[in-house]
Order: sequence, then structure tokens, then C-alpha cells
Amino acid sequence: VQLQASGGGLVQAGGSLRLSCAASGTIFNSYTMAWYRQAPGKQRELVADITVVGSTNYADSGKGRFTVSRDGATNTVYLQMNSLKPEDTAVYYCAAKRRRIAGQFLYDYWGQGTLVTVSS
Repeated sequence: VQLQASGGGLVQAGGSLRLSCAASGTIFNSYTMAWYRQAPGKQRELVADITVVGSTNYADSGKGRFTVSRDGATNTVYLQMNSLKPEDTAVYYCAAKRRRIAGQFLYDYWGQGTLVTVSS
């Protein structure tokens, strides 16, 4: 297993969660990593990504509430989620090794997903 996501759970609206994605050293030091989510009945969507040098990008849905970061000492990427809303309920996946194909970004490696449920 090269990506291991954890940290999901049940939280009330307005609360916070921090997701973790542990990666192998090779992956962590070589590739852009990202968080995606998939809500029931919806397509998977990008939440945030972070490059090897720490540049970040966020989907509009999480700007100002979510923070993606990386820790080189533990080869872990984090997603700090604050002010959570019921619409943030989804399975959250971490991904690594981004490639651009036909104008779209695709990722080669995926973690197993961790469920985040936000109650109203």
C-alpha cells in the first residue's frame, strides 16, 4: 500500500477534522499529491493539491476553510478542514503522481478513502 488515508469521522456542522495521507518516501518526495472527494450520487472532485515544493491549489468549495500541507519528516500530507458543512459529506481520497492528459489532470496512485460525515 503506497497511500494510506485516515482521519475521517462524524462531525457536527461548524466542526473540524484533519485528514492524513501517509505515503512512501519515493512518492512523497517525487510527486504532486492531492485530496479528492466523492459524495453519494456525485462525481469525484478535486478538493486541493500540493506540489513537492509546497505550492497549493484549492477548489472553490474549500477555499478559506480547508488547508492542505505536507510534512517531510513523516511523508504525510494533511487536509485540515474547518467550518465543515453538511455538503462536505463524502468519501475523501488522497492521490499522487499527477499527469496531464488531453487537458485533464489524472493521478496514478490512490489511497483507499476515508469517510467524512457532517451532520446538520
